[in-house]
Amino acid sequence: MENQNQRNNDETEIDLVELFWVLWRKLPLMIAVGLFTALLAFGGSKFLMTPTYQSVTKIYILNKQDSSSTNVTYNDLQVGTQLVKDYSELIKSRFVLEAVIEQLDLPISYEQLSGKVAVSTPTDTRVISITVTDSSPVMAMKIANAVREAASIHIRNVMDIEAVNIVETANMPTYKASPSVGKNTMMGGMLGILIVAAIVILSHLMNDTIQTEEDVEKYLGISTLAMIPLNEADGKKKKKKYKKQATSGK
Repeated sequence: MENQNQRNNDETEIDLVELFWVLWRKLPLMIAVGLFTALLAFGGSKFLMTPTYQSVTKIYILNKQDSSSTNVTYNDLQVGTQLVKDYSELIKSRFVLEAVIEQLDLPISYEQLSGKVAVSTPTDTRVISITVTDSSPVMAMKIANAVREAASIHIRNVMDIEAVNIVETANMPTYKASPSVGKNTMMGGMLGILIVAAIVILSHLMNDTIQTEEDVEKYLGISTLAMIPLNEADGKKKKKKYKKQATSGK
């Protein structure tokens, strides 16, 4: 059993080495295809994809219990953290977003605006971040501020909150959030190389033709006695001599 397992391990190692050399011989093709797909990804990211910008505003919600009591326990903090999820749902509610659409006269639907707005909360805090993504940096800032104002009123009315304090007003984004040209170019190049490598490996594994004497010993289990070289140039010369002799004989 040990000899058999060792033999199987040796065969697996030989196959891996063989695959390595197969890929090594195709390395120029892999690099060429990788450069081509990287250029395609660069052109698509640079000239075809619309850049988007993100503007962030932050709020802090103060409960009446927090304002009336000077001692805040750990349970109070836990309850407040759990309520943040409710506040997040209220921020992206139809009432708030439709109010923003009407205020800014946006030519989009509630569903489209909802896809532009993201609400998140840092861990163990009650600070709520409202992030708006848009193709215009100015519009992203305006929408973020409008969402914050409309959400503040809606949260106070629904949850009976003492106050919604502004931690940070919406910023004017100066750098685009997406697409990342460098990242897309790198991923495009890697994808092209991986595709070529996969095709080369599959074609090699599916090729069951015997090409060398090592293949004869490996797959048929017999050893070769001799090899007959095939010289195409000599074969062509012999055919020409035979044709000349045949014509002269006539």
